[in-house]
Amino acid sequence: MTDAVVRTSVDGAVATITLDRAEALNAITAEMLVQLGDAVAAFDEHPTVRVIVLTGAGRAFSAGVDLKALGDRQLVDGAVGDVLDIPARAAIERITTSPRVVIAAVNGFCFTGALELALACDLVIVATEAKLGDTHAKFGLRPTWGMSQRLPRAVGITRARMLSYTASTFTGAQAAEWGLAVEHVPAEHLSDRVAEVAAQIAANSAGSLAAYKQLYANHLDLTSGLALEADSVFPIPDSNERVAAFR
Repeated sequence: MTDAVVRTSVDGAVATITLDRAEALNAITAEMLVQLGDAVAAFDEHPTVRVIVLTGAGRAFSAGVDLKALGDRQLVDGAVGDVLDIPARAAIERITTSPRVVIAAVNGFCFTGALELALACDLVIVATEAKLGDTHAKFGLRPTWGMSQRLPRAVGITRARMLSYTASTFTGAQAAEWGLAVEHVPAEHLSDRVAEVAAQIAANSAGSLAAYKQLYANHLDLTSGLALEADSVFPIPDSNERVAAFR
């Protein structure tokens, strides 16, 4: 039986998924990725959940891929291979296509593969003191989970190049300054701030949130984006109920 390396909990409309290998700084294994994807899928079907918070146990969000878990497997052309790529891409697909708003609460170390998981979330709220980085190049690896596409969209192509080429570590405060995170707060206040934002989001229409998530996921030119927004139809059953008091 596979050990649980992902913990889940639900508090009203907010679910929390915690990467739970604290003794290894929540380093990513194939089993963790499978369990992460399964947890997101389960909350997609949950009757009350509207927001999912993804975080890590202990002092790390995640230190990145557990290279020890690769064993004697040889790397080919800098790729970690299907043993990790397949479950990673599946988990990220679950996050990006979930109708729930997913918030990455980056509480500490967040490197490389872990940063790719965070970038796949709708919002990133980070501890000021957290350390983040794209260290693929440091270890002779190449990105295969979306770093080359999502990091430039978050911080701009020039800064993304600088971060990836130098494999530099940066702080939570810098992540927020550059637009990777929506905001940073001291580590001791992170849980409270994430809970506050999650509650504010969860109070809104689930259908509206799902519509926004789908529309924002499409990176189109302005003309195409406006057409998509105008022509799309989304199931939002609570519109009349929500506006009734203002009519």
